[in-house]
Amino acid sequence: MARDTKTAKRSWRRRVCVMAAVTAAAQIAMGAPAIAAPDQADPPVAVQSAEPPKLPDADREFLYPPADVVASKAPGEIIAARQVDLGTLNVIPTNVDAWQLSYRSNNSRGEAIPAVTTVIKPRGDTQDGGPRPLLSFQMAIDSLGSYCAPSYALRQGAVPSVLTGAVTAGAQFLEVQAALAQGWAVTVPDHQGPNSAFAYGPTAARISLDGIRATENFVPMQLAGRSTKVGMVGYSGGSIPTGHAAELRKTYAPDLDIVGVAAGGVAADLGAMVNLADNQLGAGLIAAGVIGVTREDPELAEYIDKNINPLGRTLFAAKDNLCVAWTALVAPFLNIKGLLNVPGDPLQDPIVQKALDRTVMGTSVPDMPLYIYQSNPDYLVPVGPVNKLVETYCKDPSASVVYTRDHFSEHLSLEVAAVPSVMLWLRDRFAGLPAQQGCKTNDVGSIALDARTWPVWEQAVGELVAGLFGKPIGA
Repeated sequence: MARDTKTAKRSWRRRVCVMAAVTAAAQIAMGAPAIAAPDQADPPVAVQSAEPPKLPDADREFLYPPADVVASKAPGEIIAARQVDLGTLNVIPTNVDAWQLSYRSNNSRGEAIPAVTTVIKPRGDTQDGGPRPLLSFQMAIDSLGSYCAPSYALRQGAVPSVLTGAVTAGAQFLEVQAALAQGWAVTVPDHQGPNSAFAYGPTAARISLDGIRATENFVPMQLAGRSTKVGMVGYSGGSIPTGHAAELRKTYAPDLDIVGVAAGGVAADLGAMVNLADNQLGAGLIAAGVIGVTREDPELAEYIDKNINPLGRTLFAAKDNLCVAWTALVAPFLNIKGLLNVPGDPLQDPIVQKALDRTVMGTSVPDMPLYIYQSNPDYLVPVGPVNKLVETYCKDPSASVVYTRDHFSEHLSLEVAAVPSVMLWLRDRFAGLPAQQGCKTNDVGSIALDARTWPVWEQAVGELVAGLFGKPIGA
């Protein structure tokens, strides 16, 4: 029966690919800490509205529940739930079951904050017929506006991401669909939190971990509660919550069975990223990260407000509510350090150093297997701190790390090229296969040249094309 099902899936993909080719040809021819219990009762699920999704400022009842309501819940406990429709490019319906959960989380100071995650269940059973695993996908939101978060940017009928500038959410939703095609459930947290605190890892990690708890608590997802096998993945800006969550799990969320974490373009040291970006192409985006960190670090916010010059104040105000594409285009090649009226290098100031120390990775060793991948000539996220992070982890004999350095890619191309490798590695973790014992570093020309990944490419592309024609994803 399983063989017949797989044969049918391959047949469906072939038919849809042919349909797509014929359609394209025709168009060309025409010219065209406290832990929430997993068995707690869910709140009522709000009925899907026929109206376009509200912008976050008009959706405050769901996104920003009263502070006393939030504080009354345990981390990961659900406050409200609603069914939603998701869309590729915000237009093409995605044939999955999807909901959004409002839940309680904590910031890095232990204060209760509201959080939201988008949870997605594929159609049909898992490929092996076993319990469904859960993938927590931390998107590279990299933005300062609430409308840039996945809870808005992924919804069908939302203002298209090519207009808002939330282009990373639109692109990475295709990766989410590749995971759904494996039969995995997926949760996509708004990990930047209610303040859109881009780049502040300690809070983003807690939001992500509590998002996993909330997803496991939500009965319609049909997961096995705290027995659910969980994987985490994040690239670039998504590596920030992912990496910090891996380090925090054993103290903040020991109840979660996280069997593997994959992170690429790892933003391990924000100070090193400022040094690399200063006066370079990526300066506009990294400056937005500085703003994001100040939203969760009052001491740094006060320091910058006291020392920023008029040009810096104007530029920071211009970036204050922009999504990733537009904030990256505002003032590239910016002299970031020159925006502060301080003698010497502002990164060496004790206040700034303390802020950077609070956001750096490597303060503890994750207690689950890690798959880290990095472009060696990355122009935005320097490879040096990633090498140092791996070395730090691997001083612990219990660490399990596979580290792949890709020498023919750059920051953007590696994310796409690595998708099949990440899927294969996570598939083995979910299947219970033994992970790498100790540490191993692989230097490769291109990660895409690994022949083991080519069938995954075929499946992912086939499922994606089929999904665009309405095929249930994961069925």
